[in-house]
Amino acid sequence: MDKESGQEMLAVAPGGASEVSLIAESAWEAVRGLRERGLSRKAIARELDLDIKTVRKWLRRQWAPQRRPGQGRSLDKWESFLRGRAPEVGFNAAVLYRDLVGQGYAGSYPTVVRYLRPWREEAVRDQRSTVRFETDPGQQAQVDWGSAWVWLGEHRVRVHLFVMVLGYSRRIFVHGYPGEGLEFLLDGHARAFEHFGGRTSKILYDNPRTIVLSKDESSGWVEWNATFKDRMDFYGVEVQLCRYYRARTKGKVESGVKYVKGNALAGRRFRDLDELNAGLLAWCLEVADQRVHGTTFERPAERFSRSEAAQMVAVDARAPSPREQVKIQTVPSDALVPVESNRYPVPLGWERAAAQRPTARDP
Repeated sequence: MDKESGQEMLAVAPGGASEVSLIAESAWEAVRGLRERGLSRKAIARELDLDIKTVRKWLRRQWAPQRRPGQGRSLDKWESFLRGRAPEVGFNAAVLYRDLVGQGYAGSYPTVVRYLRPWREEAVRDQRSTVRFETDPGQQAQVDWGSAWVWLGEHRVRVHLFVMVLGYSRRIFVHGYPGEGLEFLLDGHARAFEHFGGRTSKILYDNPRTIVLSKDESSGWVEWNATFKDRMDFYGVEVQLCRYYRARTKGKVESGVKYVKGNALAGRRFRDLDELNAGLLAWCLEVADQRVHGTTFERPAERFSRSEAAQMVAVDARAPSPREQVKIQTVPSDALVPVESNRYPVPLGWERAAAQRPTARDP
């Protein structure tokens, strides 16, 4: 009960980061209980020190908490950072409060606790309905793309982020590209393998057309993007795909993408893409590798060095084969077959015959 007014109020227990319940269910029950005992509306208002309009309203409807703009609004400017960082530290308010103070936050620790409460409750519900899949050292990595608007010089541009996360240690590698084409996907793998000192036995992906053209999940049949599959076969990687509409299967890398956007890039500007990637590499080594992970409760770098580094498979350092595209084309009368901007001779007598026209370029 409020000591001065006698009005029973709900303790500070927000229903979300932007609103707080004001009138508790017990207050509503008190109003209804007094009414059932025969008291008039005015008598109930006097008894509970409530406004008569409030009494009338709560007698007309079933209980639902009143809302008003809540406390914790001062944290809204850090929402992007918190959404990326909170899952990584298991929604640990003490760790997040320390991080926020380092970024200039001047509010209180209890405010941080209240702000995080609905997110933590939602995460708990998700965990109860999802079986977490853990892998052995060196067994699996997960790959995904993310994107973010970033200031490069005087221009705000969308940068596409190649992200690979090692399933056991949770070490992360990220590199920015101007797009998500096949050449960038393959380059990201090469850089990630160099960064980790090898590859895992398996890598889990979603179903982009740079990887899979079509598949039948009931039979297990897959039509691969031939260039991508050839490269992964060259590395010796077993490619695994999420089921359609089950992207949460690769939750480790999805959390990693959010972490990168909310921690590595939030509020930062870069001279160009090269400076951004240099900053991302330093962040991977100095921040992401060194934080205490919210699931393993270990630093990824330490967990990797102790158990996973020895299980990584070295990859051949030779340059990968060029990309090739084959088309069928009728040979013209001059026996010169056009390939992009050039024309190449074929044996005389092939005129009007159908010929395979391979074109190749380095990725």
